[in-house]
Amino acid sequence: MRIFQKGFNFSQDGPGNRLVYHLQGCNLRCPWCSNPEGLSGSGGTEITPEELVEEVLRSSLLFFDGGGVTFTGGEATLQFVELKAVLERLHQEGIHTCIETNGLSLRLPELFPVLDLLIMDLKHPDPRRHRVMTGLDNRQTMENIRGALAFGLPLAIRIPLIGGFNASASDAEAFAALFRELGVPGRATVELLPYHEYGKDKYETLGLPYTMGPEAKITGQQREAYEQILRDAGIRLIRT
Repeated sequence: MRIFQKGFNFSQDGPGNRLVYHLQGCNLRCPWCSNPEGLSGSGGTEITPEELVEEVLRSSLLFFDGGGVTFTGGEATLQFVELKAVLERLHQEGIHTCIETNGLSLRLPELFPVLDLLIMDLKHPDPRRHRVMTGLDNRQTMENIRGALAFGLPLAIRIPLIGGFNASASDAEAFAALFRELGVPGRATVELLPYHEYGKDKYETLGLPYTMGPEAKITGQQREAYEQILRDAGIRLIRT
């Protein structure tokens, strides 16, 4: 497995104190990405699944307040075989497991039995607009949301809120309609993640163009109005 970053955080990528692994490689090219160093499939530090499991087990005393391990990226499911093997072992050991994913993997449902929480990004309600901005459409993400809900897997949906892309009132209404269609109200949480420039310096360090402008930022008032539209649709919102 190739990992470009790891460390603990509290209650940000799942409950409690968590050991978070950022796996190398991503199949999207979102221009606001805060981890451009993880886009390429090469690079990072190589570790075997067995070594990673041993590292997690050694750290398990630190998983307080319902903590555990979270795999994110990049896109964690691009290293699917290794990820599945690790999750199966950790699940057997009673470790709370979570992945954060863009939901595009056709094989994602294979992981449902060994996950305690699934965090899935849903970046736009229109697959065509999603393709224009990120390189791929997100119809499979929507199908995997349906599948996770049908399985009964705890699901947290995250929306990166980007001005000029998905942050208008009409976008919020479209998300609300989509969530009703997918059966999200009362069965999953939704979190808005307003645009930030945390990745900008990384792009410059890597010699990559950073194309996001000031129009991508949103105000607190815009966020509140957006959240209210979703609440009116019966969506349970969280902030971490």
